[in-house]
Amino acid sequence: MIQKILDTLRCPVCGDPAAESGDGRSLVCAGTAGRRHCFDYAASGYVNLAPPSQSLSGDSREAVRSRTRFLDAGYYAPVREAVCDAVRRYAAGGVVIDAGCGEGYYTEGVASCADAVVGFDLSKFGIDAAAKRARRAKVDNLFFAVAGIYDMPLRDACADAVISIFAPCAEQEFDRVLKRSGVVIAVGAGEEHLLGLKRAVYAEVYKNAPREDMPQGMKLLEEKRVSFMAHIEGNDAIHDLFSMTPYYYRTSESDLAKLSNLDRLATEVDVTVSVYQKI
Repeated sequence: MIQKILDTLRCPVCGDPAAESGDGRSLVCAGTAGRRHCFDYAASGYVNLAPPSQSLSGDSREAVRSRTRFLDAGYYAPVREAVCDAVRRYAAGGVVIDAGCGEGYYTEGVASCADAVVGFDLSKFGIDAAAKRARRAKVDNLFFAVAGIYDMPLRDACADAVISIFAPCAEQEFDRVLKRSGVVIAVGAGEEHLLGLKRAVYAEVYKNAPREDMPQGMKLLEEKRVSFMAHIEGNDAIHDLFSMTPYYYRTSESDLAKLSNLDRLATEVDVTVSVYQKI
């Protein structure tokens, strides 16, 4: 692990600074608060820093596989490029935290324009996939850990930017880990996001409501709309996309069955990339 990443981490149990064990197989803490705590690396290279009560949280293995297949097909590549562009302009060469990184698609992209990137997610399946992705790509300035975004195992004021992509915005925690004048780069659904997909499933379709969890105590520097038509090929890819949405878990079987005979789908991708600065 590169030193810039190690310098951001703290023990999730006692809060002491983190270090690597002598054999390089574990993360340990300084132990100044009492017993020294140890967290072993998984075979894929990630560390589980979540408390036991959260060990079964996050996306399932199949949900992670579906999202990985869809994103790797390149349908959301313009969204990833917009995120990378914001990192280049506001945190180039800095330390970036991906809060709710999932399978690491966006995290891997950001690694090309930052010195160090740390990704957290409560899904161990997502984090395992992210670590394997980084290993395949031979990217060595990435670190992934199972952890929640509302209490990240990070030192105070350690990051130049936090990216939050289709994930809740934990403003108080983001403010804690950001350096002075650091930024939050938040990506969320615009009002027309996936309207074509919703039309294929539901009799009545509504535009998306504005987000209500955006930072209130930070300065809005920029808001950019990324909007384009995505042409999804193949029934499996259409199902993979739908499984990525919050609608998937609250859609009736009869409505879901409407997707079964679709082999092509044109749908709007409409997202907003917002940049907020810590004051």
